[in-house]
Amino acid sequence: MGNTMLEAAQHQWHPIASSEELEYRHTFHGQLLGREFAVWRADDGNVNVWENRCLHRGVRLSIGINDGTELTCQYHGWRYANRTAGCTYIPAHPADSPARTICNRTYPAVERYGLVWSGEAPQGDPPGVALLDGTDVLSLRPIPVNADLETVHRQLTAYVFQPNEGLDGAKAAVSVETSGDLSIGLSSVSGDCKTQAVFFLQPVDSDRTVIRGVLAGMPAHKAQLDVLHHHNERLSALRERCEAEASQLPQPEKLQPVIQPVSEELAGMPEQSTSGRNADLRVKIARKWSTAEGIAGFELVSIDGQLPTFQPGAHIDVHLPNGLVRQYSVTNGPGETQSYKIGVKREPDSAGGSQCLHDDVREGDVLAISEPRNNFPLRRDAVKTLLIAGGIGVTPILSMAQALYHTGLDFELHYFAQDDSHLAFPDILETLGDSLHTHLGLDPEETEQCLEGLLADYQPAMHLYVCGPGPMLETTRHTADRLGWPDQAVHFEYFKNTHEIDDSTSFEIALSRSVMTLQVPAGTTIMDVLRDNGVSVPSSCEQGACGTCVATVLEGEPDHQDVYLSETEKKRGDRIMTCVSRSKSARLVLDI
Repeated sequence: MGNTMLEAAQHQWHPIASSEELEYRHTFHGQLLGREFAVWRADDGNVNVWENRCLHRGVRLSIGINDGTELTCQYHGWRYANRTAGCTYIPAHPADSPARTICNRTYPAVERYGLVWSGEAPQGDPPGVALLDGTDVLSLRPIPVNADLETVHRQLTAYVFQPNEGLDGAKAAVSVETSGDLSIGLSSVSGDCKTQAVFFLQPVDSDRTVIRGVLAGMPAHKAQLDVLHHHNERLSALRERCEAEASQLPQPEKLQPVIQPVSEELAGMPEQSTSGRNADLRVKIARKWSTAEGIAGFELVSIDGQLPTFQPGAHIDVHLPNGLVRQYSVTNGPGETQSYKIGVKREPDSAGGSQCLHDDVREGDVLAISEPRNNFPLRRDAVKTLLIAGGIGVTPILSMAQALYHTGLDFELHYFAQDDSHLAFPDILETLGDSLHTHLGLDPEETEQCLEGLLADYQPAMHLYVCGPGPMLETTRHTADRLGWPDQAVHFEYFKNTHEIDDSTSFEIALSRSVMTLQVPAGTTIMDVLRDNGVSVPSSCEQGACGTCVATVLEGEPDHQDVYLSETEKKRGDRIMTCVSRSKSARLVLDI
């Protein structure tokens, strides 16, 4: 393949697979212009075309496991999400959410004429072929040929075949209807029978080509097998002629695709938040509905481009029309990356957030949101996982439950609510089968007794996740501690900080990396002082509940006023939430 033709080919659409080759839960090994691809269809019908390598050790993802929502590398178990190709889980780092920078390279995919079209950097739309438009088509068996593109194209111009309805007839008259660098359209006529065919050429490498034929007009079902046999026999003979001709030509240099390297440091890095409350994404409310008594569901779709990857337990910042910023958990299951679904409970003492979403925001409205953050990540290495949700606290738990259910891991979801009408997202709950247990109408004493029974049989490598109202969270944590659950096995997420904040103290902070010493006066947070002095600080809730603004403490004694850190973490004294916590010592040294 000449340099000019190669350069043109890089910007064109090419058939890379047939639709029939993308079987259920199968991963297809595609090749184009010297590059390998992992091509797979998710259960939602989306076709993924990715660089054929795991970002960890470069193992081919075409031998990975397609579970219908994610593709899993068989070497070390890294999982990648449908549509985004973002890494969703790294078994060697089960307690961390992978950084959003761990994302495989994706290529566009369009299905047309029974073929999947893609390319390195295709421009415009896949080619339209008048011979095939408006008619049912039959895709022929792909024929790989060890010959260059030009040789195969030249031989195809002389390809002779019989019409579908005249396979036993005399030699048909075949004429060239259309011809391009990467395709040729032929018409076969024998008596009153006529069949038109288009043969697309897939340039696998400089010396390898795949012929992908498509017949216009679907033959009768009983004749399809005969038609396929007819073309398979004749195209196989054409392949022999192509390879014989190519063997007499100088061997061309192999194509060398550019592979972007991935830093080893990315492996296992936890998700990194950007500074402040950024709202880089614009979404439209595609659907708003009542999912339970007092709870509205919202489906958010991207206005431009693909929504970023998320992991179970993730939340987004939603910037509301009234100027407020609120955090809502993503309820989606694995691989559901075409939209984000959130649930919002109308709070009677709302400061304007839930009221705005319930009363003022409508379908079709545009909102600004942040990329997903995850400070409540799900481990998938537990021998059993207990999920406990109270009320609207079910939203992050639902995403976890769907991930565990889909991968066949042992778990139970215990959902506490007033009654059936308060069970949010019933459509998701119905998919969880016997793993779902509802506890309705219990008072605080009955709830505590129920939790006692649920948490009584702790076994090593079990993990507990809980989200709900503050009193329920406190009761669950205290009960688990009393019944022998280790601190590292209990994971929780609060809606808001339930502690009364005392900001009456003043102290000094020294920033070891920035070589700065700053004063934190009474009534001002560490976060405010840092930002006032040009130091970027990531944040989300800014009330000590989400953990986004955590900083490492090198010296000094923090005065913890958050609800994010566990008691063990607070006793270690090596981390602090800069949005609410302060210092008991006169000076704190922070790793900033």
